[in-house]
Amino acid sequence: MPEKQVPETIDEAVGVVIAALSDDERARITDMAQSELIGLHLGRGTWIRNNIGLWKGNDTLMRAIGEGDPSIHPDDASMVIIEEVWQRLREMVPKVH
Repeated sequence: MPEKQVPETIDEAVGVVIAALSDDERARITDMAQSELIGLHLGRGTWIRNNIGLWKGNDTLMRAIGEGDPSIHPDDASMVIIEEVWQRLREMVPKVH
């Protein structure tokens, strides 16, 4: 059985997370204020840490998130990804003029 592929860049990680979200979750995250994103730390953040290798030595992604330093804490790394997910989701919303 092939080993599970893990994202190696922040962009890839954001894509994996967005693909795993339901439409309702996407809408809920899009509607959040940036200050509310910490509320995703336990639920979605735990999923990110466990499923994209933040606890399991995905040094390539950790180095990308830590700007060259792979010793960034997985909790902090998952919040970087959550913020990037939020930003991308907001960019995907059609602009109403």
